Amino acid sequence: METTICGRLALAPSTLFNSKSGGDKHSLSKGPCLSRGVLMTLSTSAALGKGGGVLDKPIIEKTTPGRESEFDLRKSKKMAPPYRVILHNDNFNKREYVVQVLMKVIPGMTVDNAVNIMQEAHINGIAVVIVCAQADAEQHCMQLRGNGLLSSVEPDGGGC
Repeated sequence: METTICGRLALAPSTLFNSKSGGDKHSLSKGPCLSRGVLMTLSTSAALGKGGGVLDKPIIEKTTPGRESEFDLRKSKKMAPPYRVILHNDNFNKREYVVQVLMKVIPGMTVDNAVNIMQEAHINGIAVVIVCAQADAEQHCMQLRGNGLLSSVEPDGGGC
């Protein structure tokens, strides 16, 4: 059974609240709507009882395939497992050069942080440069290698 709403309010499956053009007067009518401007259709069933009805579910458009919103991108980066970019000590590059490359390749790298990372790699043999998403870690590693530094990427286990 279908009920058509011509005005603004459905009172029962067979009773309609119609707005008349020309003033604030309203009328109740039974049966089909006389107005040609149909606004909405309700589907009703006997199980719902007197006056029951269900609106059709609205269609919600999703983002275009292959395109994500900025919020979705930030969310996926936050939820991605972290990876470490490791700098390895070498006997070929000067300390000043290593500091310059770190500052050039890693966004937000300060001189103090770069010097500390370089020192740690020089003394201990390796140093963690940055912890980030896998794709970013691989990109940073390739940039470091492209500038002549030895580096690698490994999952961040959270331990020492």
